Amino acid sequence: MTVLDGCAVHTVDAADTSYPVGHVVVADGVITAVGPGPAPVYPDAVVVNASGCLATPGLVNTHHHLYQWATRAVSVDDGLFSWLKTLYPIWAGISSEVVGAAARAGLARLALTGCTTSTDHHYVFPASGDDVLGATILAARDVGLRFHPTRGSMDLGESSGGLPPDSVVESLDSILAAVDSAVAKWHDPSPGSLLRIAAAPCSPFSVTRELMRESAAQARQLGIRLHTHLAETLDEDEFCREQFGMTPVEYLESVDWLGPDVWLAHGVHLSDADAAVLGRAGTGVAHCPSSNARLGSGIAPVPALLGADVPVGLGVDGAASQENGGLSDELRQTVFAARLRHGMPGLTARDVLRIATMGGARCLGRADEIGSLEVGKRADVALWRVDGPFHADIVDPVDALVYASPPPLARLYVEGRPLVIEDELQTVDVEAAGRDLRHAARVLAARAAG
Repeated sequence: MTVLDGCAVHTVDAADTSYPVGHVVVADGVITAVGPGPAPVYPDAVVVNASGCLATPGLVNTHHHLYQWATRAVSVDDGLFSWLKTLYPIWAGISSEVVGAAARAGLARLALTGCTTSTDHHYVFPASGDDVLGATILAARDVGLRFHPTRGSMDLGESSGGLPPDSVVESLDSILAAVDSAVAKWHDPSPGSLLRIAAAPCSPFSVTRELMRESAAQARQLGIRLHTHLAETLDEDEFCREQFGMTPVEYLESVDWLGPDVWLAHGVHLSDADAAVLGRAGTGVAHCPSSNARLGSGIAPVPALLGADVPVGLGVDGAASQENGGLSDELRQTVFAARLRHGMPGLTARDVLRIATMGGARCLGRADEIGSLEVGKRADVALWRVDGPFHADIVDPVDALVYASPPPLARLYVEGRPLVIEDELQTVDVEAAGRDLRHAARVLAARAAG
């Protein structure tokens, strides 16, 4: 049993309960008590003096491409389509060695920025058959995060009217077989699971209608979730209108991709009518403000999505379009982006913390297990130090977390296990992970150079 005592607590429960001074108790991977004032005395408990800290649920990252950590700061002045055309040929050279190193570094960075659950959208698979998906899963086990990787896919190459080169696409049958295999090998649907697989055809401009329909049917038969990119850029909107004669959301509906088992990446170019459709269907959106800004894609209408009861989570996206790679920075970015698009008040600090926790849990179908500090939920807890020189003058600790620089991380727990203590990752050597990443990036660049 571990007791976090004397901290401010923001639970993100349905009532948005906060305690200026409170406690959180965890045992056997589960939260057993949350409340105001000092914690009760528990014999043999490990008591952490958490005064000067803010306890929140661990942050949930709902969209990422971990392999892209090996190609940061490439094509930095291009929009999405040009950026992809530059990077696809480089990514064709990935291997399990490269992907494992990139994933370990990326997941370490996420943990050090308060993330306890992460997704990964991996959709590039080398012709060699190297197990790059398995490499990301093993990296997540090393770091210790709760992990929702997706078996992504592309089957629409340039020769058939798609964006990616033919060298990085797969056949429909091989994709469906690979999803079956990944679920059989890795997926754990049990309560408290640390690993769940989803199916994730990449985007309207890189997959066929047939793959979208077959993936939806397969996923629902297997009992797994569905993920894809949608409405990220105006180029994509134009592609859907030219190729399918409909908007991106209308296209989703035509291939049976609307439902509470689906979450989408980006959703930048969505109308109020689109938001209403997604809200009625219970389909979620992973908001990636820094990546959208870096690529010049636009600003997602997050307040409108929330108003339509769309589950909205927060995403880092790949480090090739968000070189920072951290999740806590996205809290402030989300507030600022909403206010730039919609004016004041746009979103508040508490709105954004809910997006980054319960919103993400809703997107991943885990709202009954993670995303808030409540008795019976899994013990995924972030403890932020807000009594230092750059935060202590801010009266509201949630404002300190969101508006100021990301605070030091005093503790991070996943399933009650401490992954970070005083800004130091306990599970993997961060310096070694960085060296491995630099080597992997050089290897990949050399392969691309021929």
